[in-house]
Amino acid sequence: MPSKPAKERRSQPALAPTAPSLTDRAYGELEELIVTLRLKPGSAVSEAELSQRLDIGRTPIREALQRLARERLVTILPRRGIIVSEINVKGQLRLLEVRREVERLVARSAARRATPEERERFAGIARDFVKSARGNDEVAFIRVDREFNELSAEAAHNEFAAGAMGLMHALSRRFWYLHYKQAADMPQTAKLHADIARAIAGGDEAAAAAAMDRLLDNIEAFTRATVSTDF
Repeated sequence: MPSKPAKERRSQPALAPTAPSLTDRAYGELEELIVTLRLKPGSAVSEAELSQRLDIGRTPIREALQRLARERLVTILPRRGIIVSEINVKGQLRLLEVRREVERLVARSAARRATPEERERFAGIARDFVKSARGNDEVAFIRVDREFNELSAEAAHNEFAAGAMGLMHALSRRFWYLHYKQAADMPQTAKLHADIARAIAGGDEAAAAAAMDRLLDNIEAFTRATVSTDF
């Protein structure tokens, strides 16, 4: 069958964004409850309790919990329930070693490969980071950070790097949320994220990698400042 003329193809309306599934919604809400410590480290929860709390069926809750278990935010104990994982500073520092290598790659790849639409979204995210900094709004920052991480993984167009990123960020956000009032400058952290988003939006690989290094230097210093550790 012959293809449609270019003019006709361009005139077709764009597809509407796909609505998130119940599992995606359950994951997003549960992740935020854990990251913002409303589900406390070490606490026990159940599918039934979470289903009632979020008004979402137990099957989506179960699927979301399986994803959270892969990300080490919860531990599922057969016939015993679900435990929200504890926070470990030494583990966080080991995690940062991996993040530095993976995220530098992701930032450079996103700057090189992002589509025009993705670059527009990065520019908007940069503005949202600045807004959260001006308002000193930690919950807004956490939400924008999650969007930024998801878009970075998508825009890098490297499924292996994206998979590695997905296993790290929620743990890092929770650790930051627990300790930032004692050891972090939230507006500065948001601005460092905005620098990366702007560099990716502008297609500047070197600037994106350098901005990522500045952010991770900041996060590592913050992590070490939370407790005294002996290595």
